[in-house]
Amino acid sequence: MDLASTIRDINDFPQKGIIFRDITTLLINPEAMKESINRIAEGLKDLDFDYILGAESRGFIFGVPVAYILNKGFIPVRKPGKLPAKTLKKEYALEYGTSTIEIHADALKPGDKVVIIDDLIATGGTSKAMAELAEEMGAEVVALSFLIELEGLKGRDVLKNYKVNSIIKY
Repeated sequence: MDLASTIRDINDFPQKGIIFRDITTLLINPEAMKESINRIAEGLKDLDFDYILGAESRGFIFGVPVAYILNKGFIPVRKPGKLPAKTLKKEYALEYGTSTIEIHADALKPGDKVVIIDDLIATGGTSKAMAELAEEMGAEVVALSFLIELEGLKGRDVLKNYKVNSIIKY
């Protein structure tokens, strides 16, 4: 299945000059959604890890079903103020601004092995921040997996010390 053909391009969003890759058109297509989740899971099935970390909110869309398929736990990484217990946080750069993510302080322990899943890798800022948070907690980042990679933004370079997989490349 050509998954890229199910993704809509929106020009000049969220600001002029950006081409936003809108996955909502993939998500309303049951076959495309299932195929994308299965391809991500297939790329991870032979790896040894304990948990999947997914960033709010699109990382949840792909991370939870992949965790289910692979019988792994899922750990949400959220925007500030959304997690109810004590958190650790990290600020990072986006392709068009800055943001902050948080994880529960007790979500990982030293020696845990994690995979990070998100819908898209652009500059790599969100994923790098997630990897750094996990490592600061003593966990090992085994791999990062994305549905979409925007190759021109060189996010893979930011994540060069990690195993990175993407399904669709623009």
